[in-house]
Amino acid sequence: MGFKTDSSSDREAMSEINVTPLVDVMLVLLVVFIVTAPLLTQAVHVDLPKTEKTDPSPDKHLATLSIDAQGGILLNEKVQALDSLESQLHDLLAADSELAVQLQADTAVPYGKVAEAMAIVHKAGISKLAFITRE
Repeated sequence: MGFKTDSSSDREAMSEINVTPLVDVMLVLLVVFIVTAPLLTQAVHVDLPKTEKTDPSPDKHLATLSIDAQGGILLNEKVQALDSLESQLHDLLAADSELAVQLQADTAVPYGKVAEAMAIVHKAGISKLAFITRE
């Protein structure tokens, strides 16, 4: 217990708390959390559950974008060039502001082609994109 020393002869106990050890402990905990947080989210293995087939609800605001095994692109079952796809989607969106695109791609299509189609859909201003799969 510390005592104040001043000119008076009365000796009083110091009532101040030394917070330096508390700050040291908090800084150590902060460093530990900063170091361990990225390690927890780096490798996440997700085993997705299998579900039974469900029928999609009928919706009149849909456009179907298909990519066949050869990389050909079809928009609502009409062959489209990749260059004109964005303008076609933009025209569909102008006609229907609630437009949603259903993307179905053959399993032989490389991921890059699917990602390119997704980027074109996003660039056209369509925010609703669904993937069609088979059982």
